[in-house]
Amino acid sequence: MYQHLIYHIQDGVCTITLNRPEVYNALNTALIQEITQAFEAVHTDESVRVVVLTGSGENAFCAGADLKSGMSNATSLGDSLRKNYNPMILAIHNLPKPVICRLNGTAVGAGCSLALACDIIIAADNAKMSQIFVSIGLIMDAGSSFFLPKLVGSQKAFELCSTGRVVEAQECFELGLVNSVVPKDELDSAVLKMAKQYANSATMAIGLIKKVLNQSSFSNLEEMLELEAIHQDLAGQTKDFEEGVTAFLQKRKPVFKGF
Repeated sequence: MYQHLIYHIQDGVCTITLNRPEVYNALNTALIQEITQAFEAVHTDESVRVVVLTGSGENAFCAGADLKSGMSNATSLGDSLRKNYNPMILAIHNLPKPVICRLNGTAVGAGCSLALACDIIIAADNAKMSQIFVSIGLIMDAGSSFFLPKLVGSQKAFELCSTGRVVEAQECFELGLVNSVVPKDELDSAVLKMAKQYANSATMAIGLIKKVLNQSSFSNLEEMLELEAIHQDLAGQTKDFEEGVTAFLQKRKPVFKGF
């Protein structure tokens, strides 16, 4: 079904692995479109309750745009973003399920944007991130102008984008770019632990949490209070809410089904 990524589902966890290790999982048009298609498939698959996004190989999550795939000043980069990159980022950001980035190595340019589009980033201690666009005379894209200021503030975002400097894993954690940093040989276990937690959680509630938090930057307090009320109504109609209350009263751990 997919030529440039690996799509695997087990126990409610869908793992999407970028699979172009020979070019450090660089993004060409085919891979970008496959990522979008994979997240669209996840959206409608009720068996999937959490997504793990990662790259194949040991040292690279994603090297950004594949510059050998025909990029030039004769190409409309804006049209390429609108047609390919933007739908990919929106498919991840708007997915009503948690997305964990397993940051197994370097993420630069659009690869960094791809990681930042995820809800949780667990990084190996050899991971690095860079807004490298400026090194070839471009601006940040694929959502970095949206995600970075929210995570690190406008001044630090400007520094990272205008210098394109490489940020090592520990600094990524200190800046708030990633949620945690673990030894490289512990990355799989750390990601699996988090994925299992989400796979056994109240999936619809998490999707609603994601939707409401995504709206917070564009709304005032009154609007957010109303948005909370609307979506709390939706959460209150789920079987998981019923199970959560029952389990609380019975003093046991809830068994959520994700609906």
